[in-house]
Amino acid sequence: MTHPFEIELETALPASPDQVWEAIATGPGIDSWFMGRNELDPREGGVLVMETGGHREEAVITAYEPGKRLAIRTATAEDGRFMAFEYLIEGRDGAATVFRAVHSGLLGDDWEDEYDALRRGWPFHLNTLREYLAHFPGRTAVPVFAAAPAPGRPAPEVRAAFAGALSLPLPVTVGARAHAEPAGLPPLDGEVVWADDERFAVRTADAIHTFHHGMGMVLMFHHLFGRDVDPAGAEAAWQRWLTGLLA
Repeated sequence: MTHPFEIELETALPASPDQVWEAIATGPGIDSWFMGRNELDPREGGVLVMETGGHREEAVITAYEPGKRLAIRTATAEDGRFMAFEYLIEGRDGAATVFRAVHSGLLGDDWEDEYDALRRGWPFHLNTLREYLAHFPGRTAVPVFAAAPAPGRPAPEVRAAFAGALSLPLPVTVGARAHAEPAGLPPLDGEVVWADDERFAVRTADAIHTFHHGMGMVLMFHHLFGRDVDPAGAEAAWQRWLTGLLA
């Protein structure tokens, strides 16, 4: 049985409508704050492709109004499930833009857990979008993903391992300073800009790093804004770092 859902959020972003549009309606823009590697055919009827950790998803663009509105819908699965996204942009006086995101669709039998995960995740993603627009204007990122199973590892234990490796005190709080020197990667020096029970994010001079744990998995989503980033090399190095951390 399917269950309808809708999540709606609105936030003010420190950027012009054109800058927000570039962030939400181009592949490189989406790469810089959301998940995975993204390609977008910029037209109504075009396709958005997202690849994360070898998993590929496609959605059709159902509305494309540059600077104003973007809508996307996934295909309907055999059991009736689908997801739809609508992004609305409204310019305001000054340097702010109001951005509204509506995520809706039909979820499957485990809809309560899935809905709860989506509901908790969206405020984090919008905060990452805000960090991107405020601190990396005019730049785009190389997205890096790493994952490792952690069956039977309690979330507090995983979080403590992350915190120790990043020289962070527990509990991890916004404003705390992080430092790490992962092998084969530039030193990480930055500030925690998001922290909740499942994840925290660290912004450095040239990256936004996210460390996530839950449901028996440990994940990292990094957005690297530095020059001459080797995507494959960076991803392999972060995967080794994560695997070693959990060993």
